[in-house]
Amino acid sequence: MYPEYMHESLKLVDQTRQKRLELEKSGKAVFPPMSAEEREDVLKKFHPDYKKESRRIIHIGPNKGEEITTEVADILESHSRIRPELFELTRPDYETDILIIGGGGAGCAAAIIAMQKGAKSIISTKLRIGDANSMMSQGGMQAAVTPQDSPTRHYLDALGGGHFDNKPDLVRALTEDGPEVVKWLEELGVVWDKNPDGSMYVLHGGGTSRKRMHSCRDYTGAVIMRTLMDEVRNHPDKITVLEFMPTVELILDKKGRCAGGVIYNMETEEYFTVKAKATIITTGGYGRLHIRGFDTTNHYGATGDGLVMAYRAGAKLLYMDSVQYHPTGAVFPEQIAGFLITEKIRGAGGQPINKFGELFVFPREPRDVESAAFIRECLEKKNGIQTPSRRWGVWLDSPLIEIIQGSGYLSKNFPAMVRQFIRYNIDITKEPMLVYPSLHYQNGGIEINDKCETNVPGLYVAGEASGGVHGRNRLMGNSVLDYNVFGRRAGKYAAEYVKSVNLGQLTLEHIAAYEDEMKKAKIRTDRIAPVLLPSYTPEDVRKRQLTAHYEGTLR
Repeated sequence: MYPEYMHESLKLVDQTRQKRLELEKSGKAVFPPMSAEEREDVLKKFHPDYKKESRRIIHIGPNKGEEITTEVADILESHSRIRPELFELTRPDYETDILIIGGGGAGCAAAIIAMQKGAKSIISTKLRIGDANSMMSQGGMQAAVTPQDSPTRHYLDALGGGHFDNKPDLVRALTEDGPEVVKWLEELGVVWDKNPDGSMYVLHGGGTSRKRMHSCRDYTGAVIMRTLMDEVRNHPDKITVLEFMPTVELILDKKGRCAGGVIYNMETEEYFTVKAKATIITTGGYGRLHIRGFDTTNHYGATGDGLVMAYRAGAKLLYMDSVQYHPTGAVFPEQIAGFLITEKIRGAGGQPINKFGELFVFPREPRDVESAAFIRECLEKKNGIQTPSRRWGVWLDSPLIEIIQGSGYLSKNFPAMVRQFIRYNIDITKEPMLVYPSLHYQNGGIEINDKCETNVPGLYVAGEASGGVHGRNRLMGNSVLDYNVFGRRAGKYAAEYVKSVNLGQLTLEHIAAYEDEMKKAKIRTDRIAPVLLPSYTPEDVRKRQLTAHYEGTLR
Protein backbone atom coordinates (compact mmCIF):
# COMPACT_ATOMS: atom_id res chain seq x y z
CA MET A 1 0.00 0.00 0.00
CA TYR A 2 1.36 3.38 -0.99
CA PRO A 3 1.79 6.02 1.76
CA GLU A 4 -0.87 8.71 1.99
CA TYR A 5 1.45 11.48 0.75
CA MET A 6 1.82 9.71 -2.62
CA HIS A 7 -1.93 9.68 -3.29
CA GLU A 8 -2.05 13.19 -4.77
CA SER A 9 0.46 12.11 -7.41
CA LEU A 10 -1.49 8.89 -8.04
CA LYS A 11 -4.62 10.98 -8.70
CA LEU A 12 -2.74 12.94 -11.38
CA VAL A 13 -1.66 9.66 -12.99
CA ASP A 14 -5.30 8.60 -13.17
CA GLN A 15 -6.35 11.97 -14.59
CA THR A 16 -3.83 11.95 -17.44
CA ARG A 17 -4.31 8.28 -18.38
CA GLN A 18 -7.07 8.84 -20.96
CA LYS A 19 -5.01 11.39 -22.87
CA ARG A 20 -1.97 9.09 -22.81
CA LEU A 21 -4.16 6.19 -23.94
CA GLU A 22 -5.26 8.18 -26.97
CA LEU A 23 -1.62 8.77 -27.85
CA GLU A 24 -0.92 5.05 -27.55
CA LYS A 25 -3.86 4.17 -29.80
CA SER A 26 -2.86 6.74 -32.42
CA GLY A 27 0.02 4.54 -33.56
CA LYS A 28 2.45 7.42 -33.16
CA ALA A 29 5.27 7.57 -30.65
CA VAL A 30 3.74 8.52 -27.29
CA PHE A 31 6.83 10.67 -26.66
CA PRO A 32 9.44 11.77 -29.23
CA PRO A 33 12.40 9.35 -29.35
CA MET A 34 15.71 11.08 -28.71
CA SER A 35 18.12 11.94 -31.49
CA ALA A 36 21.64 10.51 -31.35
CA GLU A 37 22.86 13.86 -30.02
CA GLU A 38 20.18 13.99 -27.32
CA ARG A 39 21.02 10.46 -26.24
CA GLU A 40 24.70 11.30 -25.94
CA ASP A 41 23.91 14.44 -23.94
CA VAL A 42 21.65 12.75 -21.38
CA LEU A 43 24.13 9.87 -20.96
CA LYS A 44 27.09 12.16 -20.33
CA LYS A 45 25.20 14.30 -17.84
CA PHE A 46 23.28 11.68 -15.88
CA HIS A 47 24.41 8.08 -16.45
CA PRO A 48 26.55 6.88 -13.49
CA ASP A 49 29.27 5.52 -15.82
CA TYR A 50 30.11 9.08 -16.85
CA LYS A 51 30.78 10.34 -13.33
CA LYS A 52 34.49 10.88 -12.71
CA GLU A 53 34.39 9.08 -9.36
CA SER A 54 32.88 5.97 -10.95
CA ARG A 55 36.25 4.93 -12.42
CA ARG A 56 39.88 4.79 -11.39
CA ILE A 57 43.19 3.59 -12.80
CA ILE A 58 44.12 -0.01 -12.09
CA HIS A 59 47.81 -0.32 -11.21
CA ILE A 60 48.59 -3.99 -11.84
CA GLY A 61 47.71 -6.87 -14.13
CA PRO A 62 46.95 -7.21 -17.86
CA ASN A 63 44.80 -4.03 -17.89
CA LYS A 64 47.35 -1.94 -15.98
CA GLY A 65 46.92 1.78 -16.64
CA GLU A 66 43.28 1.55 -17.77
CA GLU A 67 40.37 3.30 -16.10
CA ILE A 68 37.86 0.75 -14.79
CA THR A 69 34.87 0.79 -12.47
CA THR A 70 36.15 1.74 -9.01
CA GLU A 71 34.53 -1.08 -7.05
CA VAL A 72 35.86 -3.64 -9.55
CA ALA A 73 39.37 -2.21 -9.37
CA ASP A 74 39.18 -2.64 -5.59
CA ILE A 75 38.46 -6.39 -5.77
CA LEU A 76 41.08 -6.94 -8.46
CA GLU A 77 43.70 -5.19 -6.33
CA SER A 78 43.19 -7.57 -3.42
CA HIS A 79 44.79 -10.53 -1.69
CA SER A 80 44.06 -14.15 -2.45
CA ARG A 81 42.09 -16.37 -0.08
CA ILE A 82 44.80 -19.01 -0.19
CA ARG A 83 48.49 -19.40 0.55
CA PRO A 84 49.68 -21.19 -2.59
CA GLU A 85 52.78 -22.68 -0.96
CA LEU A 86 50.56 -24.82 1.29
CA PHE A 87 48.93 -26.75 -1.58
CA GLU A 88 50.18 -30.12 -2.80
CA LEU A 89 49.29 -30.26 -6.49
CA THR A 90 50.85 -33.58 -7.45
CA ARG A 91 47.85 -35.43 -5.97
CA PRO A 92 44.71 -33.47 -6.90
CA ASP A 93 41.49 -34.33 -5.07
CA TYR A 94 39.48 -34.41 -8.32
CA GLU A 95 40.37 -34.99 -11.96
CA THR A 96 38.09 -34.28 -14.90
CA ASP A 97 38.09 -33.19 -18.51
CA ILE A 98 36.48 -29.80 -17.85
CA LEU A 99 36.02 -27.73 -14.70
CA ILE A 100 33.02 -25.41 -15.03
CA ILE A 101 33.00 -22.59 -12.48
CA GLY A 102 29.43 -21.44 -11.94
CA GLY A 103 26.12 -23.27 -11.92
CA GLY A 104 23.88 -20.86 -13.84
CA GLY A 105 22.59 -21.04 -17.39
CA ALA A 106 25.94 -20.75 -19.18
CA GLY A 107 27.55 -23.38 -16.95
CA CYS A 108 24.72 -25.87 -17.42
CA ALA A 109 24.58 -25.31 -21.19
CA ALA A 110 28.35 -25.81 -21.41
CA ALA A 111 28.21 -29.06 -19.41
CA ILE A 112 25.38 -30.46 -21.57
CA ILE A 113 27.13 -29.76 -24.87
CA ALA A 114 30.52 -30.95 -23.55
CA MET A 115 28.86 -34.21 -22.49
CA GLN A 116 27.39 -34.65 -25.95
CA LYS A 117 30.90 -34.16 -27.35
CA GLY A 118 32.27 -36.90 -25.10
CA ALA A 119 33.79 -34.83 -22.26
CA LYS A 120 33.12 -35.18 -18.54
CA SER A 121 32.65 -32.07 -16.40
CA ILE A 122 32.62 -30.91 -12.81
CA ILE A 123 30.39 -27.92 -12.04
CA SER A 124 31.68 -25.97 -9.04
CA THR A 125 29.12 -23.50 -7.69
CA LYS A 126 29.09 -21.35 -4.54
CA LEU A 127 25.36 -21.78 -3.93
CA ARG A 128 22.99 -24.36 -5.36
CA ILE A 129 22.93 -25.13 -9.03
CA GLY A 130 20.56 -22.64 -10.63
CA ASP A 131 21.05 -19.97 -7.95
CA ALA A 132 22.02 -17.41 -10.57
CA ASN A 133 20.82 -14.38 -12.48
CA SER A 134 19.80 -16.84 -15.20
CA MET A 135 17.00 -18.04 -12.93
CA MET A 136 15.75 -14.51 -12.27
CA SER A 137 15.27 -13.33 -15.82
CA GLN A 138 11.66 -12.34 -16.48
CA GLY A 139 11.34 -10.65 -19.84
CA GLY A 140 12.47 -13.21 -22.35
CA MET A 141 15.09 -14.07 -24.94
CA GLN A 142 15.77 -12.37 -28.24
CA ALA A 143 16.17 -14.46 -31.38
CA ALA A 144 15.22 -13.68 -34.97
CA VAL A 145 12.81 -16.43 -36.07
CA THR A 146 9.81 -14.63 -37.60
CA PRO A 147 9.39 -13.96 -41.35
CA GLN A 148 9.59 -10.19 -40.70
CA ASP A 149 12.94 -10.52 -38.94
CA SER A 150 16.44 -11.83 -39.59
CA PRO A 151 19.74 -12.41 -37.75
CA THR A 152 21.11 -9.47 -39.74
CA ARG A 153 18.49 -7.10 -38.29
CA HIS A 154 19.16 -8.52 -34.85
CA TYR A 155 22.90 -7.97 -35.43
CA LEU A 156 22.37 -4.31 -36.33
CA ASP A 157 20.10 -3.72 -33.33
CA ALA A 158 22.65 -5.26 -30.96
CA LEU A 159 25.50 -3.19 -32.43
CA GLY A 160 23.52 0.02 -32.16
CA GLY A 161 22.39 -0.77 -28.64
CA GLY A 162 26.02 -1.38 -27.64
CA HIS A 163 27.09 2.00 -29.07
CA PHE A 164 29.03 0.10 -31.77
CA ASP A 165 31.66 -0.99 -29.25
CA ASN A 166 30.66 -4.67 -29.49
CA LYS A 167 33.11 -7.20 -30.91
CA PRO A 168 31.54 -7.94 -34.31
CA ASP A 169 32.52 -11.63 -34.34
CA LEU A 170 30.74 -12.16 -31.01
CA VAL A 171 27.59 -10.32 -32.11
CA ARG A 172 27.53 -12.39 -35.29
CA ALA A 173 27.78 -15.60 -33.26
CA LEU A 174 25.06 -14.39 -30.91
CA THR A 175 22.56 -13.49 -33.59
CA GLU A 176 23.26 -16.32 -36.05
CA ASP A 177 23.00 -19.00 -33.35
CA GLY A 178 19.76 -17.49 -31.98
CA PRO A 179 17.21 -19.48 -34.02
CA GLU A 180 19.04 -22.75 -33.27
CA VAL A 181 19.01 -21.97 -29.53
CA VAL A 182 15.22 -21.43 -29.57
CA LYS A 183 14.81 -24.84 -31.20
CA TRP A 184 17.34 -26.54 -28.90
CA LEU A 185 15.69 -25.25 -25.75
CA GLU A 186 12.25 -26.32 -26.95
CA GLU A 187 13.56 -29.80 -27.68
CA LEU A 188 14.94 -29.95 -24.12
CA GLY A 189 11.54 -29.05 -22.72
CA VAL A 190 11.10 -25.26 -22.68
CA VAL A 191 7.47 -24.34 -23.41
CA TRP A 192 7.55 -21.01 -25.25
CA ASP A 193 4.56 -18.66 -25.37
CA LYS A 194 2.84 -19.16 -28.73
CA ASN A 195 0.00 -17.69 -30.73
CA PRO A 196 -3.19 -19.74 -31.33
CA ASP A 197 -1.84 -20.84 -34.72
CA GLY A 198 1.29 -22.29 -33.11
CA SER A 199 3.66 -19.54 -34.20
CA MET A 200 5.98 -17.88 -31.72
CA TYR A 201 4.51 -15.08 -29.62
CA VAL A 202 7.04 -12.24 -29.69
CA LEU A 203 7.20 -8.72 -28.26
CA HIS A 204 9.33 -5.59 -28.66
CA GLY A 205 12.09 -4.63 -26.29
CA GLY A 206 13.98 -1.36 -25.92
CA GLY A 207 16.20 -0.64 -28.91
CA THR A 208 14.72 -3.34 -31.16
CA SER A 209 13.51 -2.77 -34.71
CA ARG A 210 11.41 -5.93 -34.77
CA LYS A 211 9.40 -7.97 -32.32
CA ARG A 212 11.71 -10.87 -31.40
CA MET A 213 11.32 -11.36 -27.63
CA HIS A 214 10.44 -14.99 -26.83
CA SER A 215 9.04 -15.68 -23.39
CA CYS A 216 7.42 -18.09 -20.96
CA ARG A 217 5.04 -15.60 -19.32
CA ASP A 218 7.31 -13.73 -16.87
CA TYR A 219 8.99 -16.94 -15.71
CA THR A 220 11.31 -17.19 -18.73
CA GLY A 221 14.56 -17.49 -16.81
CA ALA A 222 13.11 -19.94 -14.31
CA VAL A 223 11.67 -22.17 -17.06
CA ILE A 224 14.92 -22.22 -19.06
CA MET A 225 17.04 -22.74 -15.97
CA ARG A 226 14.82 -25.56 -14.68
CA THR A 227 15.08 -27.28 -18.05
CA LEU A 228 18.87 -27.00 -18.19
CA MET A 229 19.25 -28.14 -14.56
CA ASP A 230 17.06 -31.17 -15.19
CA GLU A 231 19.22 -32.17 -18.14
CA VAL A 232 22.39 -31.76 -16.05
CA ARG A 233 20.93 -33.81 -13.18
CA ASN A 234 19.91 -36.55 -15.61
CA HIS A 235 23.58 -37.38 -16.30
CA PRO A 236 25.41 -37.72 -12.96
CA ASP A 237 27.89 -40.13 -14.55
CA LYS A 238 29.05 -37.42 -16.98
CA ILE A 239 28.42 -34.21 -15.00
CA THR A 240 29.38 -33.89 -11.32
CA VAL A 241 27.79 -30.99 -9.43
CA LEU A 242 29.56 -29.60 -6.35
CA GLU A 243 27.18 -27.24 -4.54
CA PHE A 244 28.32 -24.70 -1.94
CA MET A 245 31.84 -25.38 -3.21
CA PRO A 246 33.05 -22.32 -5.16
CA THR A 247 36.34 -22.21 -7.01
CA VAL A 248 38.53 -19.51 -5.44
CA GLU A 249 41.68 -19.67 -7.63
CA LEU A 250 42.70 -21.11 -10.98
CA ILE A 251 45.51 -23.62 -11.31
CA LEU A 252 47.95 -23.33 -14.23
CA ASP A 253 50.62 -25.66 -15.54
CA LYS A 254 54.25 -24.66 -16.09
CA LYS A 255 53.47 -23.66 -19.69
CA GLY A 256 50.82 -21.18 -18.53
CA ARG A 257 47.84 -23.29 -19.56
CA CYS A 258 44.78 -23.37 -17.33
CA ALA A 259 44.70 -26.71 -15.53
CA GLY A 260 41.80 -26.57 -13.05
CA GLY A 261 41.19 -24.75 -9.81
CA VAL A 262 41.20 -24.64 -6.01
CA ILE A 263 37.74 -25.26 -4.53
CA TYR A 264 36.50 -24.15 -1.12
CA ASN A 265 33.86 -26.15 0.75
CA MET A 266 31.76 -23.49 2.45
CA GLU A 267 30.28 -25.98 4.93
CA THR A 268 33.41 -27.80 6.11
CA GLU A 269 35.82 -24.90 5.39
CA GLU A 270 38.16 -27.27 3.54
CA TYR A 271 40.05 -26.68 0.32
CA PHE A 272 40.25 -29.16 -2.54
CA THR A 273 42.15 -29.15 -5.81
CA VAL A 274 40.74 -30.04 -9.22
CA LYS A 275 42.91 -30.98 -12.18
CA ALA A 276 41.12 -30.28 -15.44
CA LYS A 277 42.31 -30.24 -19.03
CA ALA A 278 40.11 -27.17 -19.68
CA THR A 279 38.29 -24.70 -17.47
CA ILE A 280 35.17 -22.66 -18.25
CA ILE A 281 34.30 -19.60 -16.16
CA THR A 282 30.55 -18.94 -15.99
CA THR A 283 30.38 -16.98 -12.73
CA GLY A 284 28.12 -14.17 -13.95
CA GLY A 285 28.43 -10.54 -12.95
CA TYR A 286 29.14 -8.27 -9.99
CA GLY A 287 25.78 -6.69 -9.11
CA ARG A 288 26.26 -7.41 -5.41
CA LEU A 289 29.20 -5.01 -5.34
CA HIS A 290 26.47 -2.32 -5.48
CA ILE A 291 28.34 -0.04 -7.88
CA ARG A 292 27.86 3.65 -6.94
CA GLY A 293 25.59 2.50 -4.10
CA PHE A 294 22.73 1.43 -6.39
CA ASP A 295 20.25 -1.29 -5.48
CA THR A 296 20.62 -4.37 -7.65
CA THR A 297 18.46 -6.91 -9.43
CA ASN A 298 21.22 -9.53 -9.04
CA HIS A 299 21.20 -12.71 -7.01
CA TYR A 300 23.09 -13.00 -3.73
CA GLY A 301 26.22 -14.60 -5.17
CA ALA A 302 26.92 -12.08 -7.95
CA THR A 303 30.26 -10.76 -6.70
CA GLY A 304 32.53 -10.89 -9.77
CA ASP A 305 34.58 -13.90 -8.61
CA GLY A 306 35.45 -15.09 -12.12
CA LEU A 307 36.98 -11.73 -13.00
CA VAL A 308 39.32 -11.91 -10.02
CA MET A 309 40.54 -15.45 -10.69
CA ALA A 310 40.99 -14.94 -14.42
CA TYR A 311 42.78 -11.62 -13.96
CA ARG A 312 45.30 -13.10 -11.55
CA ALA A 313 45.95 -15.84 -14.09
CA GLY A 314 46.73 -13.25 -16.79
CA ALA A 315 43.41 -12.98 -18.64
CA LYS A 316 42.66 -9.65 -20.29
CA LEU A 317 39.47 -7.79 -19.34
CA LEU A 318 37.37 -5.67 -21.67
CA TYR A 319 35.06 -2.66 -21.14
CA MET A 320 35.43 -2.70 -17.39
CA ASP A 321 34.33 0.92 -17.25
CA SER A 322 30.78 0.09 -18.32
CA VAL A 323 27.87 -0.94 -16.10
CA GLN A 324 24.24 -1.41 -17.06
CA TYR A 325 21.51 0.02 -14.86
CA HIS A 326 18.06 -1.34 -15.67
CA PRO A 327 15.66 1.61 -15.84
CA THR A 328 12.83 -0.12 -14.02
CA GLY A 329 13.91 -1.54 -10.70
CA ALA A 330 11.31 -1.41 -7.94
CA VAL A 331 11.89 1.23 -5.24
CA PHE A 332 8.64 0.67 -3.34
CA PRO A 333 7.78 -1.31 -1.32
CA GLU A 334 11.28 -0.96 0.01
CA GLN A 335 11.48 -4.61 1.05
CA ILE A 336 11.95 -5.41 -2.65
CA ALA A 337 14.10 -2.42 -3.64
CA GLY A 338 16.05 -3.37 -6.76
CA PHE A 339 13.52 -6.04 -7.82
CA LEU A 340 13.45 -6.24 -11.62
CA ILE A 341 10.39 -4.89 -13.41
CA THR A 342 10.83 -6.49 -16.79
CA GLU A 343 11.11 -4.36 -19.91
CA LYS A 344 8.19 -6.37 -21.28
CA ILE A 345 5.93 -4.14 -19.17
CA ARG A 346 6.90 -1.19 -21.35
CA GLY A 347 6.77 -3.35 -24.46
CA ALA A 348 3.15 -4.20 -23.60
CA GLY A 349 2.18 -0.54 -23.23
CA GLY A 350 3.28 0.51 -19.73
CA GLN A 351 4.44 4.14 -19.69
CA PRO A 352 7.03 5.80 -17.41
CA ILE A 353 5.56 9.04 -16.08
CA ASN A 354 6.59 11.64 -13.52
CA LYS A 355 4.80 12.76 -10.35
CA PHE A 356 2.51 15.01 -12.40
CA GLY A 357 1.34 12.10 -14.55
CA GLU A 358 3.36 13.41 -17.52
CA LEU A 359 5.31 11.44 -20.10
CA PHE A 360 8.96 12.48 -20.16
CA VAL A 361 10.77 9.82 -22.23
CA PHE A 362 9.99 7.42 -25.06
CA PRO A 363 9.24 4.10 -23.25
CA ARG A 364 11.49 1.96 -25.44
CA GLU A 365 14.73 3.91 -25.55
CA PRO A 366 17.85 1.75 -25.02
CA ARG A 367 18.30 0.88 -21.36
CA ASP A 368 21.18 3.22 -20.61
CA VAL A 369 19.38 6.17 -22.20
CA GLU A 370 16.13 5.38 -20.40
CA SER A 371 17.97 5.06 -17.07
CA ALA A 372 19.72 8.38 -17.56
CA ALA A 373 16.38 10.03 -18.39
CA PHE A 374 14.85 8.63 -15.17
CA ILE A 375 17.75 9.97 -13.12
CA ARG A 376 17.46 13.38 -14.81
CA GLU A 377 13.72 13.55 -14.13
CA CYS A 378 14.26 12.81 -10.44
CA LEU A 379 17.50 14.56 -9.53
CA GLU A 380 17.63 17.57 -11.85
CA LYS A 381 14.01 18.28 -12.66
CA LYS A 382 12.76 17.19 -9.20
CA ASN A 383 9.75 15.54 -10.83
CA GLY A 384 10.14 12.19 -9.09
CA ILE A 385 8.52 10.74 -5.98
CA GLN A 386 10.54 10.10 -2.84
CA THR A 387 9.98 7.01 -0.70
CA PRO A 388 10.02 6.99 3.12
CA SER A 389 13.68 5.84 3.02
CA ARG A 390 14.54 8.72 0.65
CA ARG A 391 14.84 6.68 -2.52
CA TRP A 392 13.67 8.39 -5.71
CA GLY A 393 11.33 6.95 -8.30
CA VAL A 394 8.96 7.60 -11.18
CA TRP A 395 5.69 5.85 -11.94
CA LEU A 396 5.38 3.00 -14.41
CA ASP A 397 1.75 3.00 -15.46
CA SER A 398 0.85 -0.70 -15.49
CA PRO A 399 -2.97 -0.21 -15.30
CA LEU A 400 -2.75 1.30 -18.78
CA ILE A 401 -1.75 -2.15 -20.06
CA GLU A 402 -5.04 -3.61 -18.82
CA ILE A 403 -6.93 -0.99 -20.85
CA ILE A 404 -4.82 -1.49 -24.00
CA GLN A 405 -4.54 -5.28 -23.92
CA GLY A 406 -7.77 -6.17 -22.12
CA SER A 407 -8.71 -7.00 -18.55
CA GLY A 408 -6.72 -9.88 -17.07
CA TYR A 409 -3.71 -9.39 -19.34
CA LEU A 410 -1.27 -8.69 -16.51
CA SER A 411 -2.42 -11.64 -14.40
CA LYS A 412 -2.09 -13.95 -17.40
CA ASN A 413 1.23 -12.70 -18.77
CA PHE A 414 2.96 -11.35 -15.65
CA PRO A 415 1.67 -13.57 -12.84
CA ALA A 416 4.90 -13.50 -10.83
CA MET A 417 4.98 -9.71 -10.80
CA VAL A 418 1.32 -9.39 -9.87
CA ARG A 419 1.87 -11.76 -6.94
CA GLN A 420 5.06 -10.02 -5.83
CA PHE A 421 3.28 -6.69 -5.40
CA ILE A 422 -0.03 -8.00 -4.05
CA ARG A 423 1.94 -9.25 -1.02
CA TYR A 424 2.29 -5.58 -0.10
CA ASN A 425 -1.31 -4.65 -0.92
CA ILE A 426 -0.40 -3.06 -4.24
CA ASP A 427 -2.52 -4.25 -7.16
CA ILE A 428 -0.52 -3.37 -10.29
CA THR A 429 -3.61 -3.92 -12.46
CA LYS A 430 -5.10 -0.85 -10.77
CA GLU A 431 -2.10 1.08 -9.42
CA PRO A 432 1.19 1.99 -11.10
CA MET A 433 4.58 0.77 -9.89
CA LEU A 434 7.25 3.08 -8.48
CA VAL A 435 10.58 2.46 -10.24
CA TYR A 436 14.15 3.75 -10.54
CA PRO A 437 17.31 2.46 -12.25
CA SER A 438 18.78 -0.60 -10.57
CA LEU A 439 22.25 -2.12 -11.06
CA HIS A 440 21.55 -4.92 -13.49
CA TYR A 441 24.33 -6.14 -15.75
CA GLN A 442 28.10 -6.28 -16.14
CA ASN A 443 28.61 -5.00 -19.68
CA GLY A 444 32.32 -5.76 -19.69
CA GLY A 445 34.18 -8.85 -18.57
CA ILE A 446 36.89 -11.32 -19.58
CA GLU A 447 37.80 -10.88 -23.24
CA ILE A 448 36.95 -13.87 -25.46
CA ASN A 449 36.77 -14.77 -29.14
CA ASP A 450 33.82 -16.49 -30.83
CA LYS A 451 35.09 -19.85 -29.53
CA CYS A 452 34.94 -18.48 -25.95
CA GLU A 453 38.74 -18.71 -25.71
CA THR A 454 40.74 -16.24 -23.63
CA ASN A 455 44.40 -15.29 -23.97
CA VAL A 456 45.13 -17.98 -21.34
CA PRO A 457 45.25 -21.37 -23.12
CA GLY A 458 42.66 -23.80 -21.80
CA LEU A 459 40.56 -21.06 -20.16
CA TYR A 460 37.12 -20.39 -21.64
CA VAL A 461 34.45 -17.94 -20.54
CA ALA A 462 30.73 -17.72 -21.25
CA GLY A 463 27.78 -15.62 -20.13
CA GLU A 464 27.90 -12.39 -18.17
CA ALA A 465 31.48 -13.01 -17.01
CA SER A 466 32.67 -12.38 -20.58
CA GLY A 467 33.10 -9.01 -22.27
CA GLY A 468 32.61 -7.75 -25.79
CA VAL A 469 29.29 -9.28 -26.81
CA HIS A 470 27.13 -6.33 -25.77
CA GLY A 471 29.56 -3.44 -26.10
CA ARG A 472 28.73 -0.77 -23.54
CA ASN A 473 25.00 -1.39 -23.26
CA ARG A 474 23.00 -4.61 -23.53
CA LEU A 475 19.61 -4.87 -25.15
CA MET A 476 16.82 -6.68 -23.32
CA GLY A 477 16.73 -10.42 -23.89
CA ASN A 478 20.23 -10.65 -25.33
CA SER A 479 21.67 -11.89 -22.02
CA VAL A 480 19.46 -15.00 -22.00
CA LEU A 481 20.50 -15.67 -25.59
CA ASP A 482 24.12 -14.88 -24.68
CA TYR A 483 24.46 -17.50 -21.95
CA ASN A 484 22.86 -20.14 -24.12
CA VAL A 485 24.83 -19.35 -27.29
CA PHE A 486 28.21 -18.98 -25.62
CA GLY A 487 27.59 -21.63 -22.97
CA ARG A 488 27.00 -24.08 -25.83
CA ARG A 489 30.06 -22.81 -27.71
CA ALA A 490 32.29 -22.99 -24.65
CA GLY A 491 31.22 -26.58 -24.03
CA LYS A 492 31.81 -27.50 -27.68
CA TYR A 493 35.26 -25.94 -28.08
CA ALA A 494 36.50 -26.94 -24.63
CA ALA A 495 35.51 -30.56 -25.37
CA GLU A 496 37.48 -30.41 -28.60
CA TYR A 497 40.49 -28.87 -26.84
CA VAL A 498 40.74 -31.55 -24.15
CA LYS A 499 41.17 -34.28 -26.74
CA SER A 500 44.66 -33.10 -27.59
CA VAL A 501 46.04 -31.29 -24.53
CA ASN A 502 48.68 -32.90 -22.27
CA LEU A 503 49.11 -30.88 -19.11
CA GLY A 504 52.48 -30.38 -17.48
CA GLN A 505 53.36 -29.78 -13.84
CA LEU A 506 50.61 -27.95 -11.96
CA THR A 507 51.42 -24.67 -10.23
CA LEU A 508 49.95 -21.76 -8.27
CA GLU A 509 52.99 -19.56 -8.83
CA HIS A 510 50.89 -16.91 -10.55
CA ILE A 511 49.20 -16.16 -7.20
CA ALA A 512 52.53 -15.38 -5.54
CA ALA A 513 53.60 -13.38 -8.60
CA TYR A 514 50.43 -11.29 -8.36
CA GLU A 515 51.13 -10.58 -4.70
CA ASP A 516 54.62 -9.45 -5.64
CA GLU A 517 53.15 -7.16 -8.28
CA MET A 518 50.88 -5.60 -5.64
CA LYS A 519 53.88 -4.98 -3.37
CA LYS A 520 55.88 -3.36 -6.18
CA ALA A 521 52.92 -1.10 -6.96
CA LYS A 522 52.73 -0.24 -3.22
CA ILE A 523 49.11 -1.31 -3.00
CA ARG A 524 48.09 -1.46 0.65
CA THR A 525 44.81 -3.20 1.33
CA ASP A 526 43.22 -5.68 3.70
CA ARG A 527 40.68 -6.69 1.08
CA ILE A 528 40.42 -10.39 0.16
CA ALA A 529 38.86 -11.71 -3.03
CA PRO A 530 37.02 -13.53 -4.49
CA VAL A 531 34.39 -12.00 -2.22
CA LEU A 532 32.10 -15.07 -2.53
CA LEU A 533 29.26 -13.56 -0.51
CA PRO A 534 28.46 -9.88 0.05
CA SER A 535 28.40 -8.41 3.52
CA TYR A 536 25.43 -6.34 4.65
CA THR A 537 26.74 -5.90 8.19
CA PRO A 538 26.45 -2.23 9.24
CA GLU A 539 29.78 -0.45 9.42
CA ASP A 540 29.50 0.27 13.15
CA VAL A 541 28.91 -3.43 13.84
CA ARG A 542 31.73 -4.56 11.55
CA LYS A 543 34.20 -2.36 13.45
CA ARG A 544 33.53 -4.38 16.59
CA GLN A 545 34.01 -7.75 14.88
CA LEU A 546 37.18 -9.79 15.19
CA THR A 547 37.67 -9.83 11.42
CA ALA A 548 36.75 -6.22 10.89
CA HIS A 549 39.77 -5.60 8.65
CA TYR A 550 38.51 -8.10 6.09
CA GLU A 551 35.94 -7.06 3.52
CA GLY A 552 33.59 -9.70 2.18
CA THR A 553 35.10 -12.76 3.82
CA LEU A 554 33.18 -15.67 5.23
CA ARG A 555 34.69 -15.29 8.66
